[in-house]
Formats: sequence, structure tokens, C-alpha cells
Amino acid sequence: MDAEEKDICDFLKSWPGQYVAGREIARRAGGKWRFRDDPEWATPVLLRLLEQGVIDSDASARYRLLDDPKKHKAERWLSPDIKAILEKAGEASETATEGDKEEEG
Repeated sequence: MDAEEKDICDFLKSWPGQYVAGREIARRAGGKWRFRDDPEWATPVLLRLLEQGVIDSDASARYRLLDDPKKHKAERWLSPDIKAILEKAGEASETATEGDKEEEG
């Protein structure tokens, strides 16, 4: 992630879960002089972040920072019954592999 992407992500962290207009991002994330020199500087950076899946866009071309996708992949909801079945299956496979080792030795 380069400096421009980091600036935009840091700015969007201050607006958790809310969509912010691209022009507002360009104005506030890069500073006053950056915006005066090139008001559209953030557009290609926002498009890169969108392709990477770091930010999300709505129909009005407003952007928001997505939650950490790695965090959501690790967390899964299981019903208590399914969890018990999976735990039993895990215990059974562990005991089977331990038993196989004893027989080999």
C-alpha cells in the first residue's frame, strides 16, 4: 500500500461504516494544497483500492472502508449441534492417528 492509499484509508477510518464522497476524500485526505493543485488526485487511488477490495462504493460514487476481510474469514457462526459434531469428529480423527502411531511402534 503506497502513501496515497494509506492517507485515504486513514481518513476513511475516521468515518467508520459511513460513505464519504470522493471529492470530500480528495479535499481532506491529501491536504489543502494537494487538492488545490489537482482536485481529482484521489480518483485513480480510490479505483485501485476498490479493485483490491479495501473499500466499497455505492451508486452515488461515495466510498467507505471495509472491515478487515481476514477477520471475517476466521469467524464463522456454528450452531451448537454442528459444533459438537465437528468436535467429536476432530477428537475421533486425533485418537485414530494416535492409535495408528502406537501400532506402528
